[in-house]
Amino acid sequence: MKGSSMTTHMGNITIDRDVIAQYAGTIAMECFGIVGMGVSVKGGLVKLLKRDSITKGIGVSLNNHKLVLDFHVIVAYGVSIIAVADNLISNVKYKLEDLTGIEIEKINIYVEGVRVID
Repeated sequence: MKGSSMTTHMGNITIDRDVIAQYAGTIAMECFGIVGMGVSVKGGLVKLLKRDSITKGIGVSLNNHKLVLDFHVIVAYGVSIIAVADNLISNVKYKLEDLTGIEIEKINIYVEGVRVID
């Protein structure tokens, strides 16, 4: 199964994992203190992803009909990482559950880097 599916009285609804990742990434980029999504590359370097490839920084899996999300983020220098993470978790949980109707079991946040912004 490539996505999450649910059955309603009108039929089946299937949501592709890339759609969930894209929406979650858009929500994350709206959060204060998030500079971007990042992935680790060879040698310990972190690549800042552009908006069109934002889904590569987000892992989406399904566990007993509940979503598990992994975010690989780059945060702004000087902000509280705990405050940024709490904000990210609450925004993503509320908006994604509201959009999809699927409960979120867990959100893991991996801070891949810190960047000074102008």
